[in-house]
Amino acid sequence: MMGDGAARFENPSVDEIRALLKRIKTIAVVGLSPNPGRPSYGVSRAMQGFGYTIIPVHPAAREILGAKAYPRLSDVPGSIDLVDVFRRPEHIGGVVDECLALKLKNLWIQDDIINIPAAERARAEGMTVVMNRCIYRDYVQYCR
Repeated sequence: MMGDGAARFENPSVDEIRALLKRIKTIAVVGLSPNPGRPSYGVSRAMQGFGYTIIPVHPAAREILGAKAYPRLSDVPGSIDLVDVFRRPEHIGGVVDECLALKLKNLWIQDDIINIPAAERARAEGMTVVMNRCIYRDYVQYCR
């Protein structure tokens, strides 16, 4: 899935990423696993520790990290500042569809998850898109 397309997609600049991370407060995490051994759990727990409100989006979980889990983004009440995705590349298009339908503005696609067409479609509709980067690592590197 990576191919040479990964070289063509450009993430926002470090300054833009820093500004994004300082601006947002609520992060809906699509694919947040209830398993403490999974990267999504560790990253989300750390972001919670940095003061962000984490909203788990997982079809089978009731609660993760002490927060009520929702089956889909469209089930989340209230506002979402950023959608952070821990799903395989083939699922990114569906997540983008949900984000666009809900008029969400910011999408973060974690390390090693690359879907150029979906990311470009989100960006073309006005979303800020960060792809193939770790939100935790970027927060620690640029915001602490």
